[in-house]
Amino acid sequence: MQGSIKLADGRTLSFETAGPRSGFPVVVHHGTPSSQVLGSDLSALADDLGLLVIGFDRAGYGRSSRKEGRSIADVATDVAALADHLGLERIATWGISGGGPHALATAALLGARVVATATFGSVAPYGASGLDFLAGMGDANLVEFGLARDDAAGLRAFLEEARPGMIAADPASLVGELSSLLCPADMEMVHGPFVDLLLGQAGRALSDSYWGWYDDDLAFVRDWGFDLAALDAPVRIYMGSEDAFVPVTHGRWLASAVPGAEYVEGEGDGHFSMYSKNLAEAHLFLRSHF
Repeated sequence: MQGSIKLADGRTLSFETAGPRSGFPVVVHHGTPSSQVLGSDLSALADDLGLLVIGFDRAGYGRSSRKEGRSIADVATDVAALADHLGLERIATWGISGGGPHALATAALLGARVVATATFGSVAPYGASGLDFLAGMGDANLVEFGLARDDAAGLRAFLEEARPGMIAADPASLVGELSSLLCPADMEMVHGPFVDLLLGQAGRALSDSYWGWYDDDLAFVRDWGFDLAALDAPVRIYMGSEDAFVPVTHGRWLASAVPGAEYVEGEGDGHFSMYSKNLAEAHLFLRSHF
């Protein structure tokens, strides 16, 4: 099912669901840049496990209105409104990559309404004590995050130039664009059906503008707007040891900062392979806390 809601500030939030309407609700926070597209594997998993999986376009992506200057924390209000619209008293949530901090913010700020949280390849806060944020990232991300940190106008120009190629990408060109970020395990992933999901997500995400991507990048390197120590629901953090999108040091740092977090590190895994291998397990973990 696809739909949209009007938020209290007048913005539109677009969403889609998969699985039975009466299933255990799991809200998905997509990566950067990406969108609400859930894909066939996640939809099949929702049916198999009896889950109502809910994806949504974060502000500025796809069909969701932009919220200029948003922080990571701002997503929690949008998720609460979406859960209210769907009549959901309690939810679980997970996020991949740039969606990871947004999933953690949702759990921290919505309190008992969120029963459990998971992240895959999540970025950690910029400037966090004991973490070299850029160390180990592939060249493409070094450029992007460097601009986000030092030159917002330059970041805007960079993303504006990149957007048409992302929209028009085919599997070969996408692999070329991501080459500096792909470890062997991830390279294998993008030479299979998974690449079609990435293309569909990116095409929708950037169809109208690059604002969601831009606002995400700025939010990552600014104050997130919430305290990781406020998380008191179960959290599981998945990281691949060879991830060059978000280096493994980010996951290890988050595991030390989030109270009681469980940490799962896949030896030899990258950004995409860690997600694919653990998708079912993560949903079983989330469902077990309803």
